[in-house]
Amino acid sequence: MGSVHNCPSRRAVMGSLFAAPVFLRIPASLAATTEPSGKIVIAFHVTISPAWFDPSLAPPQITPFGILYALHDALVRAYPGTKMGPALAEHWEEDEDGRTYEFKLRPGLTFHNGDPVTAEDVKFSFDRYKGAGATVLKEKISDVEIADPLVVRFHLKEAWPDFMTVYGSTASAAGLVVPKKYIERVGEKGFGDHPIGAGPYKFVSGKPGIEVVLEAFPQYWRHVPNVKTIVIRSVPDSDTRALMVKTGEADIAIALQSVAAQGLMDDPKTRIVASKHASCQWIEFPDQYDPKSPWHDKRMRLAVAYAIDREGINKAACLGFCPPAGVIVPRVMPFALQVPPFPYDPEKSKQLLAEAGYPNGIDAGLFRAIPGFPTMAEAVVNDLNAVGIRVRLAPMERAAFYADWKAHKFHGLFMTGAGNAGNAASRVEAFIYSKGAYASGGYPDIDQLYLQQDRERDPKKREATIEEIQQMTIDRVMFAPVFDFRALNGIGPRIAKDTVGDVYLDPFPEYEDIELKSA
Repeated sequence: MGSVHNCPSRRAVMGSLFAAPVFLRIPASLAATTEPSGKIVIAFHVTISPAWFDPSLAPPQITPFGILYALHDALVRAYPGTKMGPALAEHWEEDEDGRTYEFKLRPGLTFHNGDPVTAEDVKFSFDRYKGAGATVLKEKISDVEIADPLVVRFHLKEAWPDFMTVYGSTASAAGLVVPKKYIERVGEKGFGDHPIGAGPYKFVSGKPGIEVVLEAFPQYWRHVPNVKTIVIRSVPDSDTRALMVKTGEADIAIALQSVAAQGLMDDPKTRIVASKHASCQWIEFPDQYDPKSPWHDKRMRLAVAYAIDREGINKAACLGFCPPAGVIVPRVMPFALQVPPFPYDPEKSKQLLAEAGYPNGIDAGLFRAIPGFPTMAEAVVNDLNAVGIRVRLAPMERAAFYADWKAHKFHGLFMTGAGNAGNAASRVEAFIYSKGAYASGGYPDIDQLYLQQDRERDPKKREATIEEIQQMTIDRVMFAPVFDFRALNGIGPRIAKDTVGDVYLDPFPEYEDIELKSA
């Protein structure tokens, strides 16, 4: 094996464009020793799915990590001060040929129920994982070896520059570790009903679709969490979330929109903090690969792209915080192609519809939009209807939307988004590569380029190939990007330190670091 690291190896850093400082193991004597106190309520923007208690089920989205990172922890991850640092693993190393990664667990770690965290749990969690990154991870990894109760080795079939990016970030939840003995004892349903993890907060109770109550885990390796109790409550209506912050019923409101966010900005007792995470929202054309579909015609897809008033939607939904997007890879991501958005040109849109054989427009049916962002969804529908692309908004629950998207049940047009971390290659793998878990289809030449960059260890050559793929999606109008989303979080007067934005490419607070003002 090569040299030992408390941060990614040089090759892993270059492969993902992460530049993490070195972080040494934190001695217990330096961790916070004060007792946690107080209670906060976080108003969540979508219905909380019980599936989000279990890392093995996580889709390629950031939203479930608003629950997962409270309950669970990973071998390595981003946290304040590092883009990727040692967490449950105190260090890791990569061998010279990039085919073996060894992780050494911190001694003395326990899950919430007191069971020790071991290499056996790491292997069990990986083998059990079936979320969005499962296919690519299990295609690339030949074996997970338990070398010692605290040492686990991942053996790759060949060098893969993005192993650490996919395994060690919110590009997937594969790196989150769950307790093998507990799950074998209570079964999958028992784990879903009462999840046990190694994160900063332990599960107390939950009301499906309504709220989850969490309590500080004093043995958490970073430090004792500051706040004793956190209640995460589903409040899908943005105005209601904002009102809860104003009245003190909630302390933090996630992803406010429009007038609701403006109201908290204008109130001297409350404030708005915009996230810095890697999120983009876009329109998909799932039938573009069917020669019999109107959306197979590039002019039809261009008509959609020109119909969207991105800057107007940004101002209406995000108060100007969400920059219009030209590609579905967020501009803050490593390897993202920095391009301008399609211009807003409704007359050009109508002209393209006429040229494609629809001078009077087209009835495009139901329009599904990723739940949680009604202002944006309604604005996009209005823009499409204004040029003659007649659609009707069909509301859905978040979990059902993900399931139908993955099962390829959407047709015509739909709008989606993703905010998980990783890099441009991980976004290509999930949404552009034809075998991606959430790809509606694909093109052989793009697939070939994806496979080419996937084996390339020279970062410059790799970046050029990934940028070429992104440009091809633009040239072919595979998608109609809307904007890079920034969550506008409402912060109430009791919060001294909100921690929003403290974690690289993550929109949620670092829960254990939240601080309340003194009484």
